[in-house]
Order: sequence, then structure tokens, then C-alpha cells
Amino acid sequence: MIKREDFIFTVGYQGDTAIVNANSKRKFSRLGTRELAEKGFFKAAICSALYAGSDEELEQVMKIYNEQNEKTIDSIHNLKRIFGVSHVPEGIEKILHI
Repeated sequence: MIKREDFIFTVGYQGDTAIVNANSKRKFSRLGTRELAEKGFFKAAICSALYAGSDEELEQVMKIYNEQNEKTIDSIHNLKRIFGVSHVPEGIEKILHI
């Protein structure tokens, strides 16, 4: 299974390889879901909540997003859809840091 720190900063996939933003991972991987959202790293915050399996954290991310943005999101489903993340992928064998 992919590690949390790699998943939250994955920018894409190629087959069984996750492509990870190494700079962001190095600087921000210790932040929790709430802290990531408060800093505006919404995709990373959503990934963190998904990795934790926490709908409560997803609700928290959505709330913070809605407080910081003029256009609001009305559901967790739409939050995940807009940011293009729905689940923690299985079958990731390699990590490529760029």
C-alpha cells in the first residue's frame, strides 16, 4: 500500500507507479488534514482524509474550503470529484519523486 506521505502529494500515476511532488512532500508531509486545508492544499487534505478513512475529516476540509472560497461545494461527493480524488489506489508498486 502506498504511504500517506506519498499519496497526499501524488500528482499522477503511470501504471503501477505513483508520481510524487518531492518538494511538497518534503515541506508539508507532517501536516495533518486540517492544517493542509487551512494552508490551501485542498487536494492533499482530501487525500489525507481519504487515507485516514474519515468522512469527518472530509467534512472539515469542505467546510474550510467553503469558508475560503466564493464558490461553495455542497457535498463530499462533489468535493472529491472537483479535486479528482476518490480513493486510495491499490497496486502501487513504485514511487517516482519529481
